Amino acid sequence: MLLEVGKIDKPHGVRGEVVVSLSTNRDERVAPGTVLSLKDGSTLTVASSKPFQHRWIVRFDEITTREGADMLHGAPLFAEPLDDPEALWVHELIASVVVDVATGDEIGRVTSVEENPASDLLVLDTGHLIPLRFVVSHDQGRVTVDLPAGLLEL
Repeated sequence: MLLEVGKIDKPHGVRGEVVVSLSTNRDERVAPGTVLSLKDGSTLTVASSKPFQHRWIVRFDEITTREGADMLHGAPLFAEPLDDPEALWVHELIASVVVDVATGDEIGRVTSVEENPASDLLVLDTGHLIPLRFVVSHDQGRVTVDLPAGLLEL
């Protein structure tokens, strides 16, 4: 299973470099030697990368011309999930049942995770939004949260 980790925004310069926006906070996704996949199943190997205005300038081994970089404009980039048992991965949270640690009550199911500056938010099928900072544990298909009083009252 491949996860979308970013996208190619536009070419940069004439030597095939591109500007990449990451959809992850894991910079190692653009580390030299990393192999990323395109929708068509082809792969690109990161030759070099450097931070650039909240994005990255990336040079791939396979792309050496401006024309080649132009052809990748807007292309999503995919990679294998990272093995990090301490991390919360969006793909593991989707469709999970959310349970209140204090009461044991089921609050709803996660439909998506919304990016938010203070704390990313679990979006539930009930319409509730729960900041990730309140997640105390997660197992396959179940997320346990410790919510402050009144958070879910509408």
